Amino acid sequence: MTAEHGKRRFLTIEQAAEELNSKTSLIRNLIKTGELRAIKIGAAGQWRIGIQDLEDYIADAYRRTAERIAAGELADEVPEGE
Repeated sequence: MTAEHGKRRFLTIEQAAEELNSKTSLIRNLIKTGELRAIKIGAAGQWRIGIQDLEDYIADAYRRTAERIAAGELADEVPEGE
């Protein structure tokens, strides 16, 4: 996480997307499927993602990727340009 988040406990969907270098639609889908924990805050129902929940998601994604590489489901080489 960036230094900006050092004192912050929660992120918006937009901030979480920025951390993962992805689109907000991916974050919303991860929340919808339950892969990423999030809570709704206030009457407007704004979504917030705990920094630790995002860190846990990242760690789990690394674990799943390593398992898929070990099982031969993914190439163990990173394609050029990524």
